[in-house]
Amino acid sequence: MRALSLRGVSKRYGTATALDEVDLDIAEGEIVGLLGHNGAGKTTLMSLVAGLLRPDAGEIEVLGVSPVRDRRRARRGLGLAPQELGVYPPLTVRHNLRFFAELAGLRGKEVRRRIEEVAEPLGLASLLERRVSQLSGGEQRRVHTAMALLHRPKLLLLDEPTAGVDVETRARLIAFVREMAAAGTAVCYSTHYLAEVEALDASVAVLDHGRMIARGPLKELVRRHGDSAVELTFTGEPPELSLPWPVTRAADVLRVHVEHPQLAAPDVLASLGEAALRLVNLRVVQPSLESVFLRLTGRRYAGESTEAAPPGSNPVGAVETTVRETAGRDPKGGSDDGSAPLSDGRAVAHRAGHHG
Repeated sequence: MRALSLRGVSKRYGTATALDEVDLDIAEGEIVGLLGHNGAGKTTLMSLVAGLLRPDAGEIEVLGVSPVRDRRRARRGLGLAPQELGVYPPLTVRHNLRFFAELAGLRGKEVRRRIEEVAEPLGLASLLERRVSQLSGGEQRRVHTAMALLHRPKLLLLDEPTAGVDVETRARLIAFVREMAAAGTAVCYSTHYLAEVEALDASVAVLDHGRMIARGPLKELVRRHGDSAVELTFTGEPPELSLPWPVTRAADVLRVHVEHPQLAAPDVLASLGEAALRLVNLRVVQPSLESVFLRLTGRRYAGESTEAAPPGSNPVGAVETTVRETAGRDPKGGSDDGSAPLSDGRAVAHRAGHHG
């Protein structure tokens, strides 16, 4: 059964197109890594699914229910943890969790049981009586995520859940997301850390300028679009080389696109001649999710444009192995029913989890 279905969904903010006829299905128990540069439309997509915004065109179904026609019913099976923290610092962790559990319609012993259920795997059991204001940023992020899990959602939306957190929090969140998916929860997981998508063993959906440009299992996308190359960095302009493989240039970097770069590296070095004196780095690039993203979009994941490849050559391949998180955000706005804009994380969590 599909937990989430989008068909031809479009959304505009004035003259800017945030989403352009997007199709996306997520099955029960499936984790989808939603990738895209800042401004690609990831947060807008999640806001539409949560019923916080109305699409300009297209159809959305959450567990078979339209969040446009029946927001309250659609939200019952939905959990949303937006980018901005939605916690109440003066309250204890337990009081924060209890408040949101009751908003989700839980009562009495069920509230206590669900709090214990999410606190243990997220490392909150020993923090329940502490004020949230006394917690570290990573611990507050765990509380924020736990709020979206209390009612055991069948569809979980996590928008950059590990932004700015420590290694321990990241590991706990990834492990718990995998446990939930194994129990049947569908997960849409937006992240700037490509390694997390690999660790989650997630399928992949890539948004670029509001359009869905790739969708499928991680291994299949790497097989179809992954780029391998010998990458050389020089001081000054890269030299012209006579090689039997396609070569692209960007600034001071030269890339030799070859199926087995580790075997081709000696021949590439031998062809440099005097230019070898200006060589400052050589890297063997193997097919990966990063190389898939770069090849499909032609841009670094941080959103910086790369130099266009020469006509007839392969698209730009792997450029860097480090993905840097940036501070930009997708466009945000209030929901159609007058609720707070997405910048207020508490209002988002309240609206997404409220049943009454």
